[in-house]
Amino acid sequence: MAALDLTADWPVDHVSAAVVKAGEVVDTVGDTARTFRLASITKPLVAWSILVAVEEGTLDLDDPVGQPGCTLRHLLSHAGGYAFDGPDPVAKPERTRVYSNTGIELAGAALTAASAMSVSDYLREAVLDPLGMAGTSLAGSPAHGARGSVDDLARFIAEMRTPTLLSASTRDAAFTSTYPELSGIVPGVGRFTPCPWGLGFELRGTKSPHWTGALNSTRTSGHFGGAGTMLWFDPEHDLGLVALTDRPFDTWALDAWPALSDAVVVEHARACA
Repeated sequence: MAALDLTADWPVDHVSAAVVKAGEVVDTVGDTARTFRLASITKPLVAWSILVAVEEGTLDLDDPVGQPGCTLRHLLSHAGGYAFDGPDPVAKPERTRVYSNTGIELAGAALTAASAMSVSDYLREAVLDPLGMAGTSLAGSPAHGARGSVDDLARFIAEMRTPTLLSASTRDAAFTSTYPELSGIVPGVGRFTPCPWGLGFELRGTKSPHWTGALNSTRTSGHFGGAGTMLWFDPEHDLGLVALTDRPFDTWALDAWPALSDAVVVEHARACA
């Protein structure tokens, strides 16, 4: 049985998924052109566009944004001290990892102020159009407002592997834990000490349990969304996986996603070696 066949037993109305090996799609299931609400997978897409702006000189990761002592770097790594939602900080910057939609929204506002473009327009011109992600769009919050397809997100996984819009050093910084000593909570998954996070991307590290698989390496980077969506790239196995559904994230996903991730590694990693 192919790994993606496991999705047939998921308690969802619609599912689409793809495996990306060595930058190429090698297996799919479902309608890969169907658009789904991406929820928090929006965050790494917007982070990539902000990093483009950093390389262009429009922004700097050490630009002050938000409360005193808070920078763009803090916001992208959920270390800015802002709550999940709401305008008021709940901690000083760099004290704990507080997963925050507000922080990403503040980062998006900084992009708009510096570029004189909306986040959706900047994302389109800097990332979506160059990568051929024609089925993806952002309407609303840069933390969770995007819609997109598996076809498009497979292209983004290939970009994560071999960046064409960013330098390799900037990509590596995005996938390196920022303020690595910080502990925090991955919403719906658990509290971790430490809780590694890059610039817009969650890093698996040694977190257990986790929404990726037990066979994923510690270097796996990605994100999941509350709409029932997940995406990861594992450089150790040279594998990526994206799965989109229309059932909100809940305990079903914490059973289904790790099992699928492990099955993908078992099926495809050996061929990558």
